[in-house]
Amino acid sequence: MAHAVGIPLAPAFSVVSRGGGNPSPFHLPNTLSFSRTPSSPKYGGLRVTCVRVGGVEIPNNKRVEYSLQYIHGIGRTRSRQILCDLRLDNKITKDLSDEELISVRDEVSKYMIEGDLRRFNALAIRRLKEIQCHRGMRHIMGLPCRGQHTKNNCRTLKGKRVAIAGKKKAPR
Repeated sequence: MAHAVGIPLAPAFSVVSRGGGNPSPFHLPNTLSFSRTPSSPKYGGLRVTCVRVGGVEIPNNKRVEYSLQYIHGIGRTRSRQILCDLRLDNKITKDLSDEELISVRDEVSKYMIEGDLRRFNALAIRRLKEIQCHRGMRHIMGLPCRGQHTKNNCRTLKGKRVAIAGKKKAPR
């Protein structure tokens, strides 16, 4: 079985060895890897690839408007509203300064997002099920509850088609 041994030499350099059998520190490396990307910031030999906002890691290589949409509860309209409220340019996320990033985090924390929003929606659906209103019953049965027709569609909620034994098609 092949094992890979990584030996850090410096914060930006590493030696990777793939040897068969028992890995040994005295084994000469088969491959030499130099990972150095000047475009992304490094702190202690680590590359920063994502920014954490609202408990979610948003992508670094996209514009702020689209990066914020990775947070549950923030869509296109709300992300644009956040940028307008802060008077920020829609630049790439990794180009944000620390002050801008802190202001974005503060603005996002004003909204109900992620776990709180999911919990709020789950409680609302549970309440509908408990009082057994029409919408609650449709949730229990796994059918659409906003008035859609169900003869042909709604396969997402109803699941896979089940054949009925003994039912024949009408002759033409």
